[in-house]
Amino acid sequence: MIRTAWKNYDNTQIKEINDLSKDYIDFISKCKTERECTTEIVNELENLGFKNITSVDKVSAGDRIYAVHMGKSVIIYNIGTEPIDRGMNILGAHIDSPRLDVKQKPLYEAAEFAYLDTHYYGGIKKYQWVTLPLAIHGVVVKKNGDIVHITLGEDEKDPVFFISDLLVHLSGEQLEKKASKVIDGEALDVVIGSIPLNEKEDDAVKANILRLLEDNYGIDEDDFLSAELEIVPAGKAREAGFDRGMILGYGHDDRSCAYTSFRAIAESGSLKRTACCVLVDKEEIGSVGATGMHSRFFEDTLAELIDLMGEYSELKLRRALRNSLMLSSDVSSAYDSLYSEVFDSKNTAYLGRGVVFNKFTGARGKSGSNDANPEFIALIRDIMDSEGINFQTSELSKVDRGGGGTIAYILANYGMNVIDCGVPVLNMHAPWEAVSKADIYEAKRCYTAFINKADNR
Repeated sequence: MIRTAWKNYDNTQIKEINDLSKDYIDFISKCKTERECTTEIVNELENLGFKNITSVDKVSAGDRIYAVHMGKSVIIYNIGTEPIDRGMNILGAHIDSPRLDVKQKPLYEAAEFAYLDTHYYGGIKKYQWVTLPLAIHGVVVKKNGDIVHITLGEDEKDPVFFISDLLVHLSGEQLEKKASKVIDGEALDVVIGSIPLNEKEDDAVKANILRLLEDNYGIDEDDFLSAELEIVPAGKAREAGFDRGMILGYGHDDRSCAYTSFRAIAESGSLKRTACCVLVDKEEIGSVGATGMHSRFFEDTLAELIDLMGEYSELKLRRALRNSLMLSSDVSSAYDSLYSEVFDSKNTAYLGRGVVFNKFTGARGKSGSNDANPEFIALIRDIMDSEGINFQTSELSKVDRGGGGTIAYILANYGMNVIDCGVPVLNMHAPWEAVSKADIYEAKRCYTAFINKADNR
């Protein structure tokens, strides 16, 4: 039976789908790092009248507040009329994606090529990253505190970069290796130049690159020590298929959920329960570090918010967290008929069938998972059905065929009800991933409905 959401739409909804998809394509095309996502989202929030928490002296119902941490995580609040210790409706997503990070001492020359040495970030198939046009995004922080922003490889007038691979004529031994060993992690070095500097004899190509970096950006080799440069696929996200029903782009995991969550809270009106959108870094490496979900930034910011309401107490903070309801807005694997052997077709997500709920993630015996309570799932079902939202349920794969996690279990540690909810993705963690426009649309509708309708029963 075909259960595609596309058959349920009228012409008005088709226009809404395409309008939202256009905005989303623009967002992920220019926001390929967590810093870029944060900057773009904050700019939009400011235009919509949201206030930085550091600029206000008092917070009350109707206020729209945001907080930023280290330029790589952002929390957004729409304050409701109900006391905050009765709980919030929380959307939580991450804005980092798998990529290659430039090492601190990266620049070297070999065989008259200049290279940047990298260390991959998150779970990738290393062989997918060779021979692609690549771009460099990030910041270089000089000793005096000046921040140099670099984005190179995205404009059609920019040069691009690449990682070489062995020609097929000589790769007989290489092709005998396991896929995980075909490309070694230390072989993911990016080719960045080939023209020598005339005045130099040794490492003349490297010297020429350093001259260009000095001329164009005012940075020297030692400045790489305090840089955060990310290697990502070059180019814009694009509509995919003759019918233009899909989007092919870098970073759908998890910016498809982050963007729709942000749009849902940014467009929300007056609310009974306070709405909160948490967009964090470092999920792809375990949500660790100062900007990951394991940090105290979320909890500390909520404490600041309650204090600005003039009613702070540790008990009120704990109650606000425990009584909250959350959608952990993260993507799910989509069924791929070319690799059907790893999926349980009854319990998997399909492109174009709507937003996906995962009762649990984890691996093997649900290890590392938040396992959502059925009472909460019943509430979610009721909201989805009452709003006519197309949704589906899923597991990542057949039992014992793989595993993965989200930030859900971290928030569940506060005692709140949490369930994973997001967009199904083909080619997940590849340089180019695919999603359905319909699922982007249904995710945004789902997050909007949750903000407005969810309540503790």
